Formats: sequence, C-alpha cells, structure tokens
Amino acid sequence: MTGPALSSASPAHSGPDSGEVDLRHHGDAEVRGTDPAELTDLAVNVRAGTPPAWLKERIAGSLDGLAAYPDGRAARRAVAARHGLPVRRVLLTAGAAEAFVLVARALRARRPVVVHPQFTEPEAALRDAGYEVGRVLLAERDGFRLDPAAVPDDADLVVVGNPTNPTSVLHPAGVLAALARPGRTLVVDEAFMDAVPGERESLAGRVGELPGLVVLRSLTKTWGLAGLRVGYVLADEGTVAALERAQPLWPVSSPALAAAEACCAPAALAEAAAAAEEIAADRAHLLARLAGFPAVVVAGPAAGPFVLVRLPGATAVRAGLRARGFAVRRGDTFPGLGPDWLRLAVRDRTTTDRFVAALADVLGDPAR
Repeated sequence: MTGPALSSASPAHSGPDSGEVDLRHHGDAEVRGTDPAELTDLAVNVRAGTPPAWLKERIAGSLDGLAAYPDGRAARRAVAARHGLPVRRVLLTAGAAEAFVLVARALRARRPVVVHPQFTEPEAALRDAGYEVGRVLLAERDGFRLDPAAVPDDADLVVVGNPTNPTSVLHPAGVLAALARPGRTLVVDEAFMDAVPGERESLAGRVGELPGLVVLRSLTKTWGLAGLRVGYVLADEGTVAALERAQPLWPVSSPALAAAEACCAPAALAEAAAAAEEIAADRAHLLARLAGFPAVVVAGPAAGPFVLVRLPGATAVRAGLRARGFAVRRGDTFPGLGPDWLRLAVRDRTTTDRFVAALADVLGDPAR
C-alpha cells in the first residue's frame, strides 16, 4: 500500500515535508481547557451561537429512546431527500472525520494524493492505514487555486476540500469534476459548503454521475454539533456499501441521528441558507477591517466562514492576541504553509471590531 513520492504544484514557497508538521493539530487545541468568558474563539470554525434552541429540543427529545439501538433509516432518508439522491448513495457517519478513516481503510489505492493546504485529517488517516501519501501543494501566487493538470495522471485516490480549509478558496465545480475519471476515487470534502450562499460549486448533486465521486458533508460547523459527531458520505452504491462494511455496528448515536434528520428539514435548510448569507456579510466586514493593516495579506477571495492571513511574526502575533483575549488558529501545521500564516474564523461585526482593536494593539498599528 505504498504510493508516490511527494508531488508539488509549484508552491510559492517551500512547505514542510511529510513528518515535519503535526497533522493531528486542529483548532480546538487553541481553546481546550480555557474559559470561554476569558478567550474569544476565532480558532474553531463552528458557527457561534449554535446549536439553536429548536435543535437542542429535538436532540433532547431523542434521549427517551436511548435504551434502543440506533436506527438510522429515517435520517438516511432525510439526507437522501435533501440532496435528491437514492438512499443507497448515503452513508451516515460519526462526523466527517470518521468518513476519512473509512475511505482510508475500505477503498484500495496505489497512489493516493491529497491537495494541500487543506484539512489534514484525510492525509493522517491515509498514513495511519499504511499509505505513502503524495501531496499537490497549491501556491499563494495562484490564490491557492487548483489546476487539474497538477494532479498526477496515475493518482487513483484524490482528496480535495471545497471550500478548502484553511484557505477559504471555493474551487469551481467544473475544475473538480475534471479530476473525475474511471479507476480514480475523487473525494471532495464539502464540510463547509452549507456556509456558502446557494451552495454554489457543490458536486453533491452529481454523485452517481461522475465516476468515483465521493462527497463528504458535516453538520458540525453550521449547527454547532462538534460534540455530537454527525456527518455523512454521498457516493455510488458500491462505494457506500464498501465504506459501510468498514464501520462498526451502530456508529452514529440516536441523538446524532435525530439531529441529522432535523437539519435536513425544509425549515432548517432555510435557516442554514440565511446563516450563509449572514456569514458572507460578516466576512466582508472582517476583510474590510483587515484591509486597514498594510502588513496583513489575506488569501482569497475567501468563500468560507474563515479567512487565511499572512503577516510577519505571526507566531508572536498569535501569542499577543491570546494575551488580549483572542484565540486564532496557527497555520504552520498545514502542509504548504509556514509560520507566517494564521486562520481567523468569521464572527459577528461586534466581535470583529474588538478583534481588530486587539490586532492593532499587537501590531502597534493605528488601523482600527
């Protein structure tokens, strides 16, 4: 189960090679064990103020049935209906993270490739499964955008995020669709797609049409369910069956199934769509405020509920922000980035204005 040597799409700078970054470092490490009243969380990309009261009630209502084993049929039907797909093309998982592990364990590959910078768990899961993983490193000078020609022709398992964490780049659906071909599994991580107005550029509706397409979704981000662990896979029937065989029995809890079903209801989808529009407006405000800092360069254009920024001395800036009550995500654990990068979650305008004042204080910059 060995794959290629590292591959590169002409990165703008030398990124860390395999083994030089902590692939298992995630944003929650920045806030773990801290008092939320003392530290504003801009490191984790879960929407603030969630889960909503109606969803908490729906989850709480499922607790009376905990004596019974979980039955995922209703939730699976709800997800299928939400995407207009047959039920056989849906697999519920304990978050998108479990889906990456299932892909690594159940789908055989000779040359797996991960497009970076992106969420590091897919590569970590593949390495844990014994694979040597190739990397396509996207360049800042290209806006971290993917040229399909950069992916090796013989790569038979390709993983890419859309919109991509941490760059917030939304790749055109046609660009990603060009990667699909017989004999190749194309895994598109759409964990943040429901935070994009209209879910434009999603490939979820083309599952079963494009050969080898696997789309992963998470309910964690928009609905504030990181502690519940719920997501799903959309793929052709054969792939879903192979992934399901690799799952343990009853992998998704009854409360998580209740949440999945509830979040696929028309009213919930309308709420998520409104939240996506609000996030876009809040992101525009954040970008406008960051434009006042000459030292801060924003990767983009950003399309997700977070932005990636480059600035000199980012490690010291991160420490200074923390001392002033703000946690931000370090960027140097993402392959292809380095110590000058930080990821910032999009928050409401009041929070952004407080953050900008803290950043100005750290940088000694008059912009406020």
